[in-house]
Amino acid sequence: MCRMGVLYLRVAGALWAAWVITWWLAALWRSKPTAEAPRSSWRWHFALVVVGFWMLFWLRTDPTPRLWWVGPALGWSMVAVTAAMFALAWWARLTMGRMWSGGVMRTQEHRVIQSGPFAWVRHPIYTALIGAGFAFAAVRATPLAFAGAALFTYGFYLKARVEERFLTQELEGYPAYRARVPMLVPWRLPSG
Repeated sequence: MCRMGVLYLRVAGALWAAWVITWWLAALWRSKPTAEAPRSSWRWHFALVVVGFWMLFWLRTDPTPRLWWVGPALGWSMVAVTAAMFALAWWARLTMGRMWSGGVMRTQEHRVIQSGPFAWVRHPIYTALIGAGFAFAAVRATPLAFAGAALFTYGFYLKARVEERFLTQELEGYPAYRARVPMLVPWRLPSG
């Protein structure tokens, strides 16, 4: 990989590191849960996310060849996409306020949020992390990186489905919101 390709990876990796550190610190800012889905219903989905994340970032002995050359246009645009996705994740996190949690739970003040990024998708934080994961995979440009991003996506998709079932039972108005707003992609495919 050329020196510029390494630079894009380092800048995108630094954005990921900054996001992880600030997200962990922000996890202290949340309310206590009043109802919680069993951890066994979603913990293994989180394990898929972790394995995908590992494949995307730390598996350095990737025997597969690079799929394409990463020049300045692709490299910097994927760094910009990564930054934009983290801005989206933070916008969603701030919109949720103290209702956010890393698990699947409801707090006393929990309600259906329909403003900000939640007007576009029901799980904007997952959407943002998936987008940032694929942007990083595009800069790494290896099949293993894309497999990691795909596994990461699948884990978040499965966890979102657990959240969907839980919130449908726990929050009045969630079924109507669910019928109106897409889950992860901000547009719906035509039915037919």
